[in-house]
Amino acid sequence: MDTHVLGALTPKEFLSTYWQKQPLLIRQAVPGFTGSVTPERLFELACDADVESRLVSHGPEGWTVTHGPQRMKSLRRKSTPWTVLVQGMNLWDADTDALMRRFDFIPQSRLDDLMVSYAIDGGGVGPHFDDYDVFLLQGIGQRRWRIGRQADRRLVEDAPLKILADFQPEYDWILEPGDMLYLPPEWAHDGVAMGECMTYSIGFRSPSAEELVREFLEYLQDRLCMDGLYRDPDLKSQRNSARISDDMIDRVGAMIARLHWSRSDVGDFLGHYLSEPKANVFFEPPAEPLSSRQFSARASRHGLALDRRSILLYQGGHFYLNGERQNLDAADAPALREFAHARRLDGATFKALSGPTRAHLHEWHEDGFAHVAD
Repeated sequence: MDTHVLGALTPKEFLSTYWQKQPLLIRQAVPGFTGSVTPERLFELACDADVESRLVSHGPEGWTVTHGPQRMKSLRRKSTPWTVLVQGMNLWDADTDALMRRFDFIPQSRLDDLMVSYAIDGGGVGPHFDDYDVFLLQGIGQRRWRIGRQADRRLVEDAPLKILADFQPEYDWILEPGDMLYLPPEWAHDGVAMGECMTYSIGFRSPSAEELVREFLEYLQDRLCMDGLYRDPDLKSQRNSARISDDMIDRVGAMIARLHWSRSDVGDFLGHYLSEPKANVFFEPPAEPLSSRQFSARASRHGLALDRRSILLYQGGHFYLNGERQNLDAADAPALREFAHARRLDGATFKALSGPTRAHLHEWHEDGFAHVAD
C-alpha cells in the first residue's frame, strides 16, 4: 500500500515550507479514499460509554453540545444541522490506526490522535481556532472549508463552544473524498458539510509551557532527595515575632537553589510524559496468556505487534512504554528502535533478540501491551 500522503511534496519539503508556517491544500492526498469506518460503526462507538464523543447542533436557538454516550435516535434526526465527533478513533479501529500511522513523518512524540466526524448537510462546529497542527482528510461526501489568519479572537457569548464572533476567511475550498487540508496552529477555520460527509482529523499534541513545567516539577518531586534540615544556629532576637526575617528567606532560598537538573533528566521526563496513554485508555490482558515458551515460539514464527493503545518511544539508550522506562538489553537497541518506529517486529528479528529482552516482551504480552502478530 502506498503510504505517501503529501502529494508531490517530500516530507522534508513539507516540514521546511509548511509545518507550523502556512496552510496547505493537497488534492487527492489519498487517492480513492472514502474512509476507514462506516457511519454506522461511528454511531455505535458514539453510543459507547467508554468512547469520547460529542454531538454538536446549530439551530435558530443557537449552538448545543451533548457529550457522550450518545443516543442512537439523536443520530438519526434530520431537522437542524448537526455533527457527531468521535475522539481517538485510532484506539477502536485497526484500519483507522493504520491510517494515522501514515503520518509518521511527524515524530510519534507529537502525535495525539485521529478524530472522525460525521455531519449532515450544514453540520459543523463553527468558525474557531485550534492551538495545534491538524490534517483534515475528507472521507465520504464534501466539506467546504474557509480559513483565515486573524487577530480578532472575540467569541460568541454564552456559546458552549469557542466560536468566533467575527470570522474573516481568506481562503475558501471544497474538499472531495481523498483531499486533505493541513492547518498550522492559530489559523481560524470553519468546515461545513455539503450533504452527508465524514472528515478524518489527525491532530498533534502541543502542550503549553505551563503544563510542561507543572508535569516536570511533579516528575522531580517523585525523584527528589534533598539532605539536611533547616537550621539557624545564629538566630537573632527580633522585636516582632510574626515577621519572616530576611535571614530566613536567604537560608531557604539557598536550600531551594540546590535543586538542579540535567539534560538527561529532561530527556527521561519526556520519555515518561510523552509515552503516558490518556486517562481513558485501558489495556486488556489476554484471557489465556501464552506461556513464555509458547510466546517465544509463536513470536519467532509470526512476529510481534504493539497494541494500538501502546506508545513506545526512546531517547538515547532508554526505552519508554506507556509511561514507564523499560529495562531492556542494550545490545538489542537497534532492533527495538525499529520496533518503536514500525510498531511491528518480524519473527526473525524477534528470534535474534537476547533471552532477557524476549522475557521482557513476554511481560508486555501478558499485560496486553503487545500481541503476537497475525
